[in-house]
Amino acid sequence: MQEHRRYCSQLLVLLVLFIISLYVVPILGKNGNGLIEVDVGVILDADDQMVGKVSQTCISMALEDFYALNQNHNTTRIVLHKRDSKGDVVEAASAAIDLLKNVQVQAILGPQRSSQAEFVIDIGNKTQVPIISQATSPSLSPTDNPYFIRGAQNGSSQVESLTAVVQAFGWREVVLIYEDTDYGRGVVPFLTDSFQGISTQIKHRSVLSLSASDDHILEELYKLMTMQTRVFVVHMLPFLASRFFTKVKQAEMMNKGYVWIITDGLTSLLDYMDPTIINSMQGVIGVKPYVPKSSKLENFKVRWRKRFRQENPNVDIFEMNVFGLWAYDSATALAMAVGRSGIGVSKFKKPVAKENLTDLAAIGISEMGPRLLQSLQNIEFNGLSGKFHLLNGHLRPLSFEIVNVIGKGDREVGFWTQKYGISKNLSFSSSKNYSTNKDDLGAIIWPGESNVVPKGWELPTGEPKLRVGVPVKGGFMEFVSVERDSQTNAVIATGFCIDVFKEVMDHYLPYAVPYEFLPFETPDGESAGSYDDLVYQISLGLKFYVHLQNYDAVVGDVTIVSNRSRFVDFTLPYTESGVAMVVPFEDDDRKNAWIFMKPLNMDLWLTTGVFFVFTGFMVWAFEHRVNEEFRGPPSKQVGMIFWFSFSTLVFAHKEKLISNLSRFVIIVWVFVVLVLTSSYTASLTSMLTVQKLKPSVTNISDLILSKEYVGYQQGSFVKGLLKNKTFDTSKLKDYGTFEQYDEALSNGSKNGGVAAIIDELPYIRLFLSNPKYCAKYTMVGPFYKTAGFGFAFPKGSSLVPDISRAVLNVTEQNVMTRIEKGWLGEGATCAEQDGARVTSDSLTLDSFKGLFIVAVVASFSALILFLSIFLYENWDTFTSNDSSIREKLIAMAKTFDEEKDNSSYASKRKLPIGEGMAVPATATTDCPQSPATSDSQLAEWIFSPDEGLSTIETSTPIHETIEIVEINEER
Repeated sequence: MQEHRRYCSQLLVLLVLFIISLYVVPILGKNGNGLIEVDVGVILDADDQMVGKVSQTCISMALEDFYALNQNHNTTRIVLHKRDSKGDVVEAASAAIDLLKNVQVQAILGPQRSSQAEFVIDIGNKTQVPIISQATSPSLSPTDNPYFIRGAQNGSSQVESLTAVVQAFGWREVVLIYEDTDYGRGVVPFLTDSFQGISTQIKHRSVLSLSASDDHILEELYKLMTMQTRVFVVHMLPFLASRFFTKVKQAEMMNKGYVWIITDGLTSLLDYMDPTIINSMQGVIGVKPYVPKSSKLENFKVRWRKRFRQENPNVDIFEMNVFGLWAYDSATALAMAVGRSGIGVSKFKKPVAKENLTDLAAIGISEMGPRLLQSLQNIEFNGLSGKFHLLNGHLRPLSFEIVNVIGKGDREVGFWTQKYGISKNLSFSSSKNYSTNKDDLGAIIWPGESNVVPKGWELPTGEPKLRVGVPVKGGFMEFVSVERDSQTNAVIATGFCIDVFKEVMDHYLPYAVPYEFLPFETPDGESAGSYDDLVYQISLGLKFYVHLQNYDAVVGDVTIVSNRSRFVDFTLPYTESGVAMVVPFEDDDRKNAWIFMKPLNMDLWLTTGVFFVFTGFMVWAFEHRVNEEFRGPPSKQVGMIFWFSFSTLVFAHKEKLISNLSRFVIIVWVFVVLVLTSSYTASLTSMLTVQKLKPSVTNISDLILSKEYVGYQQGSFVKGLLKNKTFDTSKLKDYGTFEQYDEALSNGSKNGGVAAIIDELPYIRLFLSNPKYCAKYTMVGPFYKTAGFGFAFPKGSSLVPDISRAVLNVTEQNVMTRIEKGWLGEGATCAEQDGARVTSDSLTLDSFKGLFIVAVVASFSALILFLSIFLYENWDTFTSNDSSIREKLIAMAKTFDEEKDNSSYASKRKLPIGEGMAVPATATTDCPQSPATSDSQLAEWIFSPDEGLSTIETSTPIHETIEIVEINEER
């Protein structure tokens, strides 16, 4: 029994060992030491000494360093399977298929060329195997290729740093030179958009093939020499750049005045280029990813040089580059991701149908690829190249170093960061803002060993002078005039606009630009067209007229308008802007029989009349009960209301006012009338004198409605403006001189002339400054805004910003005043012109609202007080319960109509007096005369008319009695 049990136990052990041998041993890996081996492919160009060989050594050392530091914590180990792409796209694709089909790798490092990476990435997407490449072309995007991990900075990340350099020095034009590869073409759209954002124009794109001959390169360079632009941005790798810059030196384009800027792909590999090539690049500016210095990096470089010599004894280059550092960090990131993902032995899901399958389709789909991709996408650590952060498949860009090629290599002159822009170092204060100031860069030695910043453009080769077109015209010579020397036939241009241009170019431009004036004329010396035609000549690529020629600029009285700016660029204006009318003075008001009605407008007349009646009614209401002069028949009372109120207009009212309320109202009203009459008198006087200078037309709409003839200057844009204003084209007439202006305005629209001349302000100011014209005509407007006169140049011309700044300097100096006085005079000095600006219009109600409000408040306040007193005196009648409301109102109306018995007034009435007068003794006894008052004074006081005493009859006609009012005087 025991033997049977022992036998069963042995069988069980053998069975377990068999199962382990079938399932566990393969999982432990090929080496049998318990580690899981993960197969990873490496596709590099073994012939590329600068990138391929360097990266190959870096990848091997990266895995060795990683596992040496993490040997106690890893259960997986990457096994590299290297393949040589031989610099060929097909070889790279074949290597990828071989690695996936025969080795079943779970990830591929490389290739590093963008053209090769594009095919390998497609294979990785189909098989779901992550491809970790240092290809920098922006056309390869992890967004479109989910299994592509870019282990390098995107080529588009350097665009902002290149733009910042161009912006810092104010260059407005650049030429792009790039190789005709995926690498070269990929960054061009990003550069174009970025330069456009800072108003820098790409004047030309020069594309060179990798197989371009030296003669072709020289031909392209000579073509670039004929252009104005002298700022060149070169985007190519060392293979083509070495030949290109040799020819640049040969063509003498590495001299003073030229600017050469190289991108990071070339700048990062300058240490690998031949010294003779570096000698041809003296003064070049470049940008490259910044690699922070560290002891870890320095120690690695020492170990790498030793290892590289051992592996490549025939190679003389022993310098590390950023692509090798990215390869090192990419391998490290892959090793970290493999350890975190916990993947096992590589397996591929094979397709169900196995017949007639291509090699790529037969590979299948990796089971571990998605898990490894997820671990890779957001990995972050401090690597040799700096902070290595893979964010959504991209290596997050950090800083760029700006260098200057001097001597045997490059020299650091500054840095660029996305947050702070250009700076001399990477230590920033919290208050620093984004900057593109060239002063934040170190000293730069430009081509030709120059310390002067190139302006970025030069006059084209073979065109020593700037060809400046000027208009030819028969009038308005003060602005521009063209003549020819009788002996030499040389063009002589004069005038206000010409002098401003000469001042700008000769004294305020920071560099010399030779120029010559070319008239815009036909062979017989006449004007060759309108100003629009002249401006359009700048943009012509072909000469459509045999007798015309294209120009580099146009100078003259050329107005800046929108339709012209579509073809040319204008400088800042140097004159005032606007379009106005010139019209004759109107002198008909003094002959108008109803001019006396014009000082006040109709609203004010009506309001004043209403207030006259209202005030008369208020006075009548207050005086009706106590004043005999406001009593009597209704017709008399109505007449008194109108008479009394309107008599205040001339202060001719003679009626005595008894009530204090009416006196209060009249005092306020008389003040209102005083202000009204004074204002009326002043306005009427002004109309009879100053207003004789009133313009005959005050609104352009009146000209359109009345269909009057209107004049404008020949060749001016004003004609198009008037058409847009819906003027009848048959009513428009053009004139070429001020004399024609005068004749047309004098004749008038009905006699073969015009009702108005519409022109720009500079011409109108000059016209009205002439004593012959300023007394007859005046300006109305401006009613249309323009930008003024400017100088025209081709679209994107580098001269425009510099000349605009020079124009500002000229206009801000006294030199502009001197030029204006010399050509345009001092301006109008006519008294008529000064008076025309002070026209007199009718007074409106708005100017007197305050006065009328005061009058209304005073009248209604008095009325409320009067009604309160009246109701108080008749309160018994108002509150009586014996009658209806109608009867009460009738009773109160009768009471109001009755004469009030004023006791204080009646006690002072005069009695009838005969020829003799006796004073009763009682009067003298009761009221002794004050010693200080004489008899004559007493009598005078008694009969003073100001007291309003009246006489009454007594029963004795012979005798008269006088009431003596006692006067108490304090001694």
